[in-house]
Amino acid sequence: MSTGDVVDITVQAVWLIIKCSAPLLLTSLIVGLIISVFQTVTSIQEQTLTFVPKILAVFLVLILTGDWIMNNILNFINDIYSRFGDFVG
Repeated sequence: MSTGDVVDITVQAVWLIIKCSAPLLLTSLIVGLIISVFQTVTSIQEQTLTFVPKILAVFLVLILTGDWIMNNILNFINDIYSRFGDFVG
């Protein structure tokens, strides 16, 4: 296994993490922004108000995109396992 192989696998793993976490993080960001605007407009300064809507939105997005996330992870793992002989030899 060369240094190039290690770098290639690392780059693929980082992009996989970014790609799989993006829907959840963007959902949390958008819901948090909407709740913050609502808090600013209504002058409600409750810190825990954003927690429940964010959790519900992230769970909903996880339910909707879970299959896609799992397929991406499994494809990456299958690719690594199929090239395992090249890495050891």
